[in-house]
Amino acid sequence: MGSVKAPRRRVALGVLVPSLCAAVLGLLVLRPACAEDSGGVRRVELARFANVQPGNSLPAAWVHQTLPSVERANRFDIVKDGGVSVLRVISDRSASSLLAVQRVDLAATPLLRWRWRVSRPVSASDLRRKAGDDYAARVYVLFDLPSERLSVGDRMKMMTARLLYGSDLPAAALCYVWGTAQSVGESGWNAYSDRLRMIVVDSGATHAGQWREVVRDVAADFRAAFGDPLMPVTGVALGADTDNTGERVEARFADLSFETYP
Repeated sequence: MGSVKAPRRRVALGVLVPSLCAAVLGLLVLRPACAEDSGGVRRVELARFANVQPGNSLPAAWVHQTLPSVERANRFDIVKDGGVSVLRVISDRSASSLLAVQRVDLAATPLLRWRWRVSRPVSASDLRRKAGDDYAARVYVLFDLPSERLSVGDRMKMMTARLLYGSDLPAAALCYVWGTAQSVGESGWNAYSDRLRMIVVDSGATHAGQWREVVRDVAADFRAAFGDPLMPVTGVALGADTDNTGERVEARFADLSFETYP
């Protein structure tokens, strides 16, 4: 395990994390893979890992996005786990994410379902501190709010950020994390930006090494963070994060989908 270092990443995390999709949002238009089960639950599936053979080749729809001010990127590959192909993320004093650009209407499919597993929690993780802005696993849900929804101060920040990082930079994001210092259910604004809402959905070592299924009402979480009207999702990003704390963790993700209420 590396020593804890002072936070030197990101001009502002809320600027750079949403910029995960700045390079590709304007280039890719993905047609949602829609399905409906026998119970009438409609699903919008993100590009599946289960369809991919183990190795370094990732589904084409998932794009590795690095952060300019982070020296080390995470390693992503596909492995078999319980006979099923899943995404593996190895984060060793590093940070980066895998992004799928996907437009989703939360009014139609408000629930996000996924499974994840981590080898261990990040011991120094704490969403209240910049030095603790590392997590064993993250799921970002990205939105693009119209400028009239932002305060004058936020508009100025976004204008500057878009000049630096691209005109497609989203203006808001939710980030579901496997944390440590906070309990499950706690939430708060990111230590770097109030455009990124952090929500703890697993915490600590109790369930480390176990597959955990998570279902979140993204529509409700969006309204709690940013208010009405509800905006469409523009992308989802997966990752782990250890560059501030100097730790090492392995996270695994199974397939993700947006769904209707059962």
